[in-house]
Amino acid sequence: MSPFGLENLPYGAFSIGTESPRIGVAFGDSVLDLAALERAGLVAEGGVFEAPVINPFLARGPDAWARVRHRLTELLSGGGGESALVPLSEATLHLPFEVADYVDFYSSLEHATNLGRLFRPGGDPLLPNWRHLPVGYHGRAGTVVVGGTPVVRPSGQSKPADADEPRFGPSRRLDIELELGFVVGVPSRLGEPVPADRVAEHVFGVVLVNDWSARDIQAWEYQPLGPFLGKSFATSISPWVVPLAALEPFRIPGPAQEPAVLPYLQRSEPAALDLALEVGIRSRAMAERGDPPDVVSRTNARDLYWTIDQQVAHATVNGASLRTGDLLASGTISGSEPDSRGSLIELTWNGSEPLTLSDGSTRTFLQDGDEVVLRGLAGTVSLGEVWGRIEPAVRP
Repeated sequence: MSPFGLENLPYGAFSIGTESPRIGVAFGDSVLDLAALERAGLVAEGGVFEAPVINPFLARGPDAWARVRHRLTELLSGGGGESALVPLSEATLHLPFEVADYVDFYSSLEHATNLGRLFRPGGDPLLPNWRHLPVGYHGRAGTVVVGGTPVVRPSGQSKPADADEPRFGPSRRLDIELELGFVVGVPSRLGEPVPADRVAEHVFGVVLVNDWSARDIQAWEYQPLGPFLGKSFATSISPWVVPLAALEPFRIPGPAQEPAVLPYLQRSEPAALDLALEVGIRSRAMAERGDPPDVVSRTNARDLYWTIDQQVAHATVNGASLRTGDLLASGTISGSEPDSRGSLIELTWNGSEPLTLSDGSTRTFLQDGDEVVLRGLAGTVSLGEVWGRIEPAVRP
């Protein structure tokens, strides 16, 4: 069974050969060319599918999202869209939407607890505010890239524990972060908070996110203002945006929150997603032999402490506005078991417990030539995958 069936219908941007990018929907092992359907008069949305990104369609809002989804289901189930199907093998996939703003949250209790134990041994692993609000930071929208884009090892300042002065050079502790990203369609007005129970009026869908992280650069720079160069060099997202409508059957209540959150953060409906996730790593030697990636972690998004309705409510409670194309990421998703952690710093416990790959090599953090693939699946609805390979640092 294809992960891109009628119950899914994720949106992306694609091109064939030297043609300009346009909008399509993944179906089976093909792309349904929505621009071609519109030219043929089979859908009518004002030409938005001729655009190189889905932002114009996102901005049309929930009525248009539902109308097009219904029409595509009707066409594909009746064979009416066959003339607009293009083999996926012939398509080049592009960044599906123009990223307006990028916010990365810190929503996994297990991840936050693990990092607290690593960096504050003997103390409370959670800082006093963590259970009261969704902690987050603003990332760099301009370095969000589509999966498959090579990731160049970043350089920067770091200060090893045994050094008196900081050093400059390529990161030696390059990491991954397994995340979900929520894509905003309809903007909100500046000065008007978005209540938690109205988030569905604004958020269109979900992508997989790998928020690459240079842990040594991050450790030296992050106090007192938080992540900067250790996070801003690249963030990879999957090429297909899965509509929230496709994930409705997999919505479940989020975990109990204690202490009780303030009224503006209280949930009115189930907002967590029962979505299985995995991380795979493939060394250069494995790739040369044609071996598949080793799955090093399996987890699930259902246990995220802070859910998307709470994230949006908090991000806008001060009057900050949403924009079409905003990307709101969950932060690293980790489970309670050692093999369900969503980053290498957790999987290897800050390098003290190396992973052994199937080629016999070990990893604490990523090496040049390593490939990382993240996958997500809710029932038969796939988020596809986001893939990236580490390239050597460039001398400044």
